[in-house]
Amino acid sequence: MLAELGNTFINTLRDIAPIVILIAFFQVIIIKKTIPNLKKVVLGVIMVIFGLTFFLIGLEKALFPLGEVMAKQLSSPVFVKETYSGDLTDWQAYYWVYIFAALVGFSTTIAEPALYAVAAKANEVSGGFIGIMHLRVVVAVGVGIALAVGTYRIVVGDSLVTYIMTGYIIVIIQTIFVKKDIVALAYDTGGVTTSTVTVPIVAALGLGLASVVPGRNPAIDGFGLIAFASVFPMITVLGFAQISDLIVYLNTFKKSKS
Repeated sequence: MLAELGNTFINTLRDIAPIVILIAFFQVIIIKKTIPNLKKVVLGVIMVIFGLTFFLIGLEKALFPLGEVMAKQLSSPVFVKETYSGDLTDWQAYYWVYIFAALVGFSTTIAEPALYAVAAKANEVSGGFIGIMHLRVVVAVGVGIALAVGTYRIVVGDSLVTYIMTGYIIVIIQTIFVKKDIVALAYDTGGVTTSTVTVPIVAALGLGLASVVPGRNPAIDGFGLIAFASVFPMITVLGFAQISDLIVYLNTFKKSKS
C-alpha cells in the first residue's frame, strides 16, 4: 500500500510539474514580475499534489470498484429473477439498474465541486437571480435522467450515436428559442458535470453493467454514459429557462387581462 501510494505521489508530481513550470515561466520571464503571495502559492501546490494523490488512490480502491460491483449486483440473473417474473432479456427486468443510475447521477452531480463553482459564479454575476441550489438541482436532474436513459441503451443495445445526435438536436432547437443570456451557462453545465466525482462512478457503472447483460461487450457498450451526462444537463437547464419564461409570460398575461 505504501509503495503504491509512493508511486502515485511521484506520478502526480510529474503531472503537476509542467503546469507549475509554465505558470512560473510566464510570470517571471514573460510578465517579469515576482509571484504574488509566493508562500501561499507554494502551500497550495503542495496541497494539490497530496490531494490528487489520495484522490487517485481513492478512485482505484473505492469509487471504481463500488460502481462496478453495484452494477453487477443489480443486473445479475439471480437478483433480476428475484425482482422480475418475466423474461430476463426484457428491458423492464433491469428497472432497479435504471433507478440506481438515476439516483447516482443526481447525488454525484450535487456533490460535484466544479458545478458548485460554476453555480456560485452564475449567482454572483446575475446578482442573485440564478440560485446556486436551483441550478445544481436542475443540472443534477439532467444527469439523473441521462444515466437512466444511458443504462437503458446498454441493456437494449441501441446505437449510442442515435441517442447523442438526438440529444444535441434538441439542444440546438432549444437554443433557437431560449433567451441568449442563459445559453452559454447551459453549455458550461454540460461540461462541469463530467468531473472528479461523477466520472469515476459513471464509467464504472457502464462497464459493470455491460459486462453482465447478455450479449453486451464492455469495450463497445460499456462506454458512452459520460456523453449522456454531458448533453442532458444542457437540455434540462435550457428547458428550465424556457419554462420559467413561460410562467412569467402567463402571469404577465393574466395581470394584463385583470
